[in-house]
Amino acid sequence: MPRKQCDDKLRVEQSREMSKLIAIIDDDDAIQDSLRDLMEAAGLAARCFGSAEEFLSSGFHRQAACLITDILMPKMSGLELQTRLKEEECDIPIIFITAYGDAGMRMQAMKDGAIEFLPKPCDHQLLLKTVRAALGI
Repeated sequence: MPRKQCDDKLRVEQSREMSKLIAIIDDDDAIQDSLRDLMEAAGLAARCFGSAEEFLSSGFHRQAACLITDILMPKMSGLELQTRLKEEECDIPIIFITAYGDAGMRMQAMKDGAIEFLPKPCDHQLLLKTVRAALGI
């Protein structure tokens, strides 16, 4: 394949990956920044939100291709957000990350359709692998 065609194919593939937006929800700004930097370094587009309410009111839940969210947050928890998204028939692959999760939370999240439940701090390579699987890339 000529070099120009290879370059064009690579740009199309990169553009396709960048169009698959990842929503990151965490009430800790440092976690938001770290996860966004990780996603962007991997060539993935990400947008951060400080709460589940902010995420829902933004309308971004209708655009996001994958959701990374904390469990314990003020007002609405990650599990409550998962329930709300299901009620709205908004089928986003959800990856939970938490420093305070227990077996009951994990079982509830997975039973309700989460694709992963990771402890904080999470293994970045495992998180990227899980995100890519959720995006089908």
